[in-house]
Amino acid sequence: MAYTLDQFIADCKSSLAREPGPPGREQVRANLEKLLANPDFLAQYTGDDQPKGVKVLYEDEKLGFQVLAHINEKAHASPPHDHGASWAIYGQATQYTDMTEWRRVNPESEDSAQLIQTDAYRLGPGQTRAYGPHMIHATAHPEQSWVVRVTGTDLDNLPRYRFHPKRDKILERA
Repeated sequence: MAYTLDQFIADCKSSLAREPGPPGREQVRANLEKLLANPDFLAQYTGDDQPKGVKVLYEDEKLGFQVLAHINEKAHASPPHDHGASWAIYGQATQYTDMTEWRRVNPESEDSAQLIQTDAYRLGPGQTRAYGPHMIHATAHPEQSWVVRVTGTDLDNLPRYRFHPKRDKILERA
C-alpha cells in the first residue's frame, strides 16, 4: 500500500511531538521521500490541472508545522536567504532544484553580509534535504517544477533574511 499524505501528516505529528529537534526533523525528511515515491500522490497534486503557486496542504494548529506545495510555472532563482528561526525540509517532486548553501563569514553585528558558498547540488525527483534554523541557501528551478516544503511554522510570521551577494546587503523580511 502506498504512503499517503494523511499518513505523512500523522507521522510528522508523532515525530515532531516526540522529538522537535534534528532527530525528529530527520524522520520527517525520510518520510517525505516515501511520500514523493507515491505516484498517486504525485498525480493528485502535480497534474496540469493544479493551480500554480504555493498551496498549503496542511498546517498543524498544535505543533505549527506546515506542508506546502510549490508549483512553479516559470523558472526562478532566489537570492541567498534563510528561514529565520524555523527549519525547512525541501522535497523535489518533479524536474529539479539547484541548491546552493552559504555561510556568513563576518559578524552578524555588521550591516553588510559577507557570504561564502559552502555547497552546491541538485535535488532531483524524490530527493529531499533538511535545512536548520538560520541556514542560508538559495534555490533555482526550471519552469513546471514542483516542490513539497515542510516548515516548522508559517514563515510569513518570522523575521527572515534575503541576502544580495553583489551588494553584500541584508534585506530583512518580516
